[in-house]
Amino acid sequence: MLNISMNNYFVKVTCDVTCKCDKPLRYRAFVNEELFTERTWIWSDVYLEEMFQISAPPGRYTIRFENVDPELGIIKVRNFRVDGPGRMLENKKDTTLEITG
Repeated sequence: MLNISMNNYFVKVTCDVTCKCDKPLRYRAFVNEELFTERTWIWSDVYLEEMFQISAPPGRYTIRFENVDPELGIIKVRNFRVDGPGRMLENKKDTTLEITG
C-alpha cells in the first residue's frame, strides 16, 4: 500500500481593499468557502491591507470578497501579493491562490 503524506505550507497573502461609500459598509472575505473575516468599513479616502495567513497542502484556493451591504457602496480589491511558496492566479471569474510547495 502506498502511503502519501501531504505537507502543509505557510503562505501569507496580502491585498489592498478600498471602499466607496457614505455610511459604514460590511464586507466578508473567504478562502474557498471558509469565512476568514468580516469587517465594517468606517473610513474615507484610505485603503486597507487585508492579510490571509494560510497553512495548507499544495493546491488551489479561491479567495473571494463579499459585500454584505451592496446598497451602501462598493468595495474594490486589488494588488494581491504572496509571501511563501505560492502564486496568485487572477482572471475575471475569480482570484485563486496556488500553493506550490
